[in-house]
Amino acid sequence: MARLSFECGRQLGLLLSRDGSVEMIIVGGPRAIFIPELPKSRSGRWRLRGLRLVHTHLQEEGLTQDDLMDLVFLRLDCVAAVRVDQHGGATQLEVAHLMPSAHEVGNGWHILPLIPCHDPDRLDFQELIQSLEDELERSRMALPASSRGDRAILVSVTNAGREEAEASMDELVELAHTSGITAVDTIIQRPRVINPKYLIGKGKLSEIVLRALQLGVDLLIFDQELNPSQVRSLTDNTELRVIDRTQLILDIFAQRARSSEGKIQVEMAQLKYLLPRLGMKDDALSRLTGGIGTRGPGETKLEINRRRIRDRISQLENELRQVKKNRAQRRSRRVRKEMPIISIVGYTNAGKSTLLNTLTQSGVFVENKLFATLDPTSRRLRFPRDFEVIISDTVGFIRDLPRDLVDAFAATLEELDDADLLLHVVDVSNRRFEEQMESVERILDELELHQKPRILVLNKKDRVEPEELDRCLRKYGGIAISALSTESLTPLIEAMESQIDAMLVKREREVFSEGETGGDSGEQGQQETQGPDQ
Repeated sequence: MARLSFECGRQLGLLLSRDGSVEMIIVGGPRAIFIPELPKSRSGRWRLRGLRLVHTHLQEEGLTQDDLMDLVFLRLDCVAAVRVDQHGGATQLEVAHLMPSAHEVGNGWHILPLIPCHDPDRLDFQELIQSLEDELERSRMALPASSRGDRAILVSVTNAGREEAEASMDELVELAHTSGITAVDTIIQRPRVINPKYLIGKGKLSEIVLRALQLGVDLLIFDQELNPSQVRSLTDNTELRVIDRTQLILDIFAQRARSSEGKIQVEMAQLKYLLPRLGMKDDALSRLTGGIGTRGPGETKLEINRRRIRDRISQLENELRQVKKNRAQRRSRRVRKEMPIISIVGYTNAGKSTLLNTLTQSGVFVENKLFATLDPTSRRLRFPRDFEVIISDTVGFIRDLPRDLVDAFAATLEELDDADLLLHVVDVSNRRFEEQMESVERILDELELHQKPRILVLNKKDRVEPEELDRCLRKYGGIAISALSTESLTPLIEAMESQIDAMLVKREREVFSEGETGGDSGEQGQQETQGPDQ
C-alpha cells in the first residue's frame, strides 16, 4: 500500500470491516483523502460504524485535524495513518480512536503511541474495539432509567448576552420536558460570526456528535429556527435527527390539541412549516420519521408532493374560516345579551387555567407544563353585585411564538378582540417573570390589544418572599394572588367587579345620551316643520 501510494503520488485509503475484509478503496490527493458518502451505520446512531480507515501519509506527517474530524463525524472504529518515507517504505503506524466515556477530558479521542509497521501485532484491534463498545454500553446503562426514553442534546447558537442565552435555554429545556424529551446535555455557543451552513461551528459540532455517541442520543434540538439547507447539512454530517424550537412547539401543540378545531389549527401550522422543507433529500426527511416532530399530519404527509400539501392547506383554511364564522356568531349572541367578557392572558404555565378553575369552580385540565391547555374555554362568573360575565381562558403566549402558529390560532385569538377586560396573569415566582411580561405585552401590541382595559395579576405569591412581592407591587402595581387559594382572590374579584361595573355604567350613559340626542333632534325637526305653517 505504501509503495503504490508512493508511485502514484497520492494518498490511498482502505475502509476495512471488523473481520478484515475491504469495504472500499479510496484514492485521494497528495495531502488529503476524500471519503465518499457511506451507507447508514448499523445498530442505530449511538454505535460505532464498524469500519476503520487505514490510509497513507506521503510526508511522514501524523494524523491531521481532517482525519480526526472524519473519525468523529463518521463514528469510525478507528483511523490509522501509514507514514511513507522518501523511498516509498512504510515506517510507522499512527492510530486514533474515540473515547467512550462522557467524563473523559480532552478532545474526545485518544491517539495511541506510534507502532512500527513491521510489527503491527502490538495492537490487538479486536480487543480494543470490544472494550470501546463495552464502555459505550456501560455509559448508556449508567443513565437514570427515566432518561432512557427519547433523549436529546439541546443547542443554542446566539449573539445574545449570557443571561439572555441561559434564559432561552432554560425555556427550551422546559419545552423538551413538556414534549416528553429528556435533555441530557445543553450546549450554548456565542460565536462572533454565525456559520450559515451549520449555524454552529464545525469544531463545536464535532463535540456534539461525540457527546451524542457517548450519551446514546440520536436527537438534536436547536433553540434557533433552522432553514431547510441547514437541516440537510446537519443531518448529512451528523446522521442525527435534527429539529428546531419551532418544530418542538408544533409537536407539543399536536400532543395537546383535543378539540377538532385545535387539531385543524395545529395540522395547518405543521404543513406550512413542512412545505418549504419538502425539497430536502429523502434520507434527510427519513430521519424525522417515527418520533418527535411527526405527530399531527403524520409520516405520509411528509411524502406527498407540494401540490397535495397546498390543497390540504387550502382545505384546512376553508375549515378555519367556517370556525371563524361560527365563533363570530357566538360572539354576536353574547354582544346582543350585553354580557361583558373577561379574557385571561399571560405567558404559558403562568396559572391561567388554575385561576379560571378557582373563580368558576370548573374542572379545566391543569398541568405544570408549558402549553398544558390549548383549546379556549369559557365559563360564566356571577359577581356579588348580581350580574354575570363570560370569563375565558386562552392559549398561553411564549417568547418568539412561531408565526405559523399565530396565523393558525388567529380564530382563537380573535376572542380577545371582543373582551371588555383582560387579566394579564404573571407567574411572579419565576425569576424571569419580567422578561415574560415584556413578551406578553409585545404580543398584545402585535395583536393591537394594547388599549384594552387590563388588570395585572401577580400569581403564585405564596412562593415569593414578602419583601420581593412588595417590591414587585410597588414597581408594577397589580394584584397579588395565589390561584389555588380562594381567599386570596377577593381583591381581584372586587377589582374586576369595579372595572366591569364602571364599564356598564359608561355603556348605559352612552345609550342614554344617544337616546336624548335623538329625541331633541326629532323635536327640533318637528318645530322647524311646523314653523312655516304657523
